[in-house]
Amino acid sequence: MDTARVVVIGGGNMGAAVLYHLAKEGWTDCVLVEKAELTSGATWHAAGLVSRMTAGHALGVCHDYAVDLYKRIEAETAQGVSWHNCGSLRVAATATHRDWLMHTRDAVIARGQECHWLTPEEIAELNPIYDTTQIVGGIHTPDDGHVDPSGTCQAMASGARQAGAKVIRRNRVTDVRATSSGEWDVVTEQGSILCEHVVNAGGYHARRIGAFSGLDLPIVPMQHHYVVTEAVPAFQTMDHEIPVTRDDYFTGYLRREQGGALIGLYDTHDAIAKWRDGCPWESENELFEPDYDRITPWLEKCFERYPSLTELGIRRIVNGAITYTPDGHPLVGPAPGLKNYWLACGATVGIAWGPGLGRALAQWIVHGTADISMRGFDPRRFGVWVDEEHAYQRARENYMTRLSLPYPQDQYETMRGIRVSGAHERTRALGAIYEDAGGWERPRVYGQPEWNGAEPKAWRRGPAWEAAVAEARAVHRSVGLGDFSAFSKFEISGPEAEAFLNRVCANRMPRKIGGTCLTLLLNEQGTIEGEATVARLGDERFWFVTGGPSERRVWDWIAIHQRGSEIVMLRNLSDDWGILTIAGPNSRAVLSQLTDAALTNEAFAWLQARETNVAGRPVIALRMSFTGELAWELHARNSDLAALWDALWSAGEPYGVVPFGSKALEMMRMEKAYRGGHELANDASPVHTDQMRFVKLDKDFVGRDAVARRAETGETSVIAYLKVDADDSDVLGGEAVFLDGAKVGSVSSGGFGPNSSQSLAFAFIDPRAAKPGAQLEILLFGQRRKATLMSEPVLDPGNARLRG
Repeated sequence: MDTARVVVIGGGNMGAAVLYHLAKEGWTDCVLVEKAELTSGATWHAAGLVSRMTAGHALGVCHDYAVDLYKRIEAETAQGVSWHNCGSLRVAATATHRDWLMHTRDAVIARGQECHWLTPEEIAELNPIYDTTQIVGGIHTPDDGHVDPSGTCQAMASGARQAGAKVIRRNRVTDVRATSSGEWDVVTEQGSILCEHVVNAGGYHARRIGAFSGLDLPIVPMQHHYVVTEAVPAFQTMDHEIPVTRDDYFTGYLRREQGGALIGLYDTHDAIAKWRDGCPWESENELFEPDYDRITPWLEKCFERYPSLTELGIRRIVNGAITYTPDGHPLVGPAPGLKNYWLACGATVGIAWGPGLGRALAQWIVHGTADISMRGFDPRRFGVWVDEEHAYQRARENYMTRLSLPYPQDQYETMRGIRVSGAHERTRALGAIYEDAGGWERPRVYGQPEWNGAEPKAWRRGPAWEAAVAEARAVHRSVGLGDFSAFSKFEISGPEAEAFLNRVCANRMPRKIGGTCLTLLLNEQGTIEGEATVARLGDERFWFVTGGPSERRVWDWIAIHQRGSEIVMLRNLSDDWGILTIAGPNSRAVLSQLTDAALTNEAFAWLQARETNVAGRPVIALRMSFTGELAWELHARNSDLAALWDALWSAGEPYGVVPFGSKALEMMRMEKAYRGGHELANDASPVHTDQMRFVKLDKDFVGRDAVARRAETGETSVIAYLKVDADDSDVLGGEAVFLDGAKVGSVSSGGFGPNSSQSLAFAFIDPRAAKPGAQLEILLFGQRRKATLMSEPVLDPGNARLRG
């Protein structure tokens, strides 16, 4: 039997990128196994587009890295990649469309890249064959373009070989088995390879490969067309190559392909999935018959924008498959429930994503974490409720909206209602508009009948913003009731439960029954794997609560760190239990009508927990919330939640009780300067986020030594809490922050403070700029807005309201 440290399965751009970057990290005892030839799946027929034009920070970093790598790798490996530095354009037809593109531009600038807003006249100069009469302008990223997909894959494979890694072609993997030693036995047609780590980069075949090891990966190949026209006469007289131009009107893109035009088209009405039962092993360099009826409507719209192409013939049509996941993001990271089994698959644009995500995964494998946040790509973001039908419907929806104008409040329309609270019918009757949170239907904002069951779409403040502000102000004024069941709830018990939790959590577990703590979970590099609230309910019993979308990831993390000799029992009760929050200065008056438990500060202090009865129903009551007000979280069995809601609502009516959702809670969170998920990610430490008060260095826990070093040396960026001079809009995340005209950081999250009437933001900035009272600027929809750095929350910095 052969051995290797890592076996990478799959020779497309993702697999080659992982192998290349493992070698760059010094792990050269690695083998890539490909069943056919490199690039023979989706890679070879890709359009090869690579652009810096993306708003998400982590994915944007990956795009930037791909551009930079493709520029230099040819010199490194002597393998051509045909880099075309033609730049990219994306056009806007309306003012709202412009807002989205300006937000994207702000984020690109925040990453230190070049991006410009262009007028229609300037766009016409760059792309003379494009009709600009129907647009208001667009953004231009001059430092990107397109490549030969096969060349990029071959170049990374060549670079890996030069460093000492191995590539085996024409050798199909037939099984992947865990061994009793904790290693992996990768069985191939040419024999077995025993390895410490295995990476599934199987592309079309990743789902079937995963099934060898008991995985059901939510990957669906979707059919995608692009056409190549005959030679375009105007190209022959141009002194430059036109930028890759993306236009939502025909939901596609156009670039030059030799002398012709390559036009990519997305069907927004009835996208077609391929191989729902699994891609055949014999599939190799496979294309499908063109579907003229399907692409003609979009091609005709394209010709409206490019009238000079109307008379040209079509030289070639490529109809190939692209892998999609339920949210359109790739699966990159640990496979759920399996140790040292990694995924690098489900990539929709592997040419642009491969290098950056391959580098991040290699860092994760070698060092225990990556230098960018991987939360959006972690395969464990999908729970067990994501079955084959769910993956299929969501993948189709993602494909059909791929080049549509997005909005911050966009929600999926397919496969809703997978997980619902017991109070769901009560909140729906009150006009709740829901968001998908870890499969849960979570009330986001309570709407008006004229909204027709959906939050009005806007990039700036609008009706939903007004509704959420009203909800939050009502909570501050009197009392509000919210359904926040979309959290993960674990019971951790046993004689060694306390010792176990102290070892895996950075904070010290409460010693007394009824005590609670907020804690971070750190990795060996001292960065944040998760956060949780932990309540001690008995001598050997703890209640562990973390975010709903984090359920599978955090469960995996604590389960993997459990030692076999420890007497600890872990139970995931997330589906069985829900959470109602009663908050506001009158919350004690409301709750006291329904329970015999003493609710005074002396009997039930802030940050305490009690098992009691409310309205005759057993609950775990925690005196805490993110509202910044006197509040109780009532954790109860899901089957009791409707009755509990009814009782609380009835008791609250004399006080003017209002329902409130996550949008209002997010606003209140900002006023209290509470860090959220955008701050607490694996690319940040407690030092970055100013949360060392939740870290106890006088005990041993995972990541202790690393975070101690970070605390001693400091970080290259620190969190800043900012008051923003904004009027009709608030930051969304990703915007650039400046000091005296120089970029010093970027926004992580933000929003409006309903009690203070201030626009607020969190940003990670250069420590030298992080001085209380510092006058900074934030780029918001293309305009620089003044931002003042604050040293304490704008609402109740002494926590008098929370203490009641």
